[in-house]
Amino acid sequence: QVQLVESGGGLVQAGGSLRLSCTASGSIFSIATMGWYRQAPGKQREVVARITSLGSQIYADSVKGRFTISRDTTKNTMYLQMNTLKPEDTAVYICCAERVGYLPAWGPGTQVTVSS
Repeated sequence: QVQLVESGGGLVQAGGSLRLSCTASGSIFSIATMGWYRQAPGKQREVVARITSLGSQIYADSVKGRFTISRDTTKNTMYLQMNTLKPEDTAVYICCAERVGYLPAWGPGTQVTVSS
């Protein structure tokens, strides 16, 4: 199994930046695509960004141009650089790892709060 731990969340003012990290352990050899999801109170979970093993990046329209997803396989870590943050970005950000032949693994999440 894969275990995921997120870090880097916190409180930031609108227009500021945060960098989230997600470190994987366990059966990391089987991880293919990884991604960041978020869920705000009263809203459904939504995909923020995903990155494949080859480095291909996919972004939600709401964050395109502001967020950058990256991955360092030598450190078993995925990152989400979030710039020009808006209050509507406030949510729990959750790391996801898609394993070949298995259901996705999910981290516990890290809170991001953007004040106006």
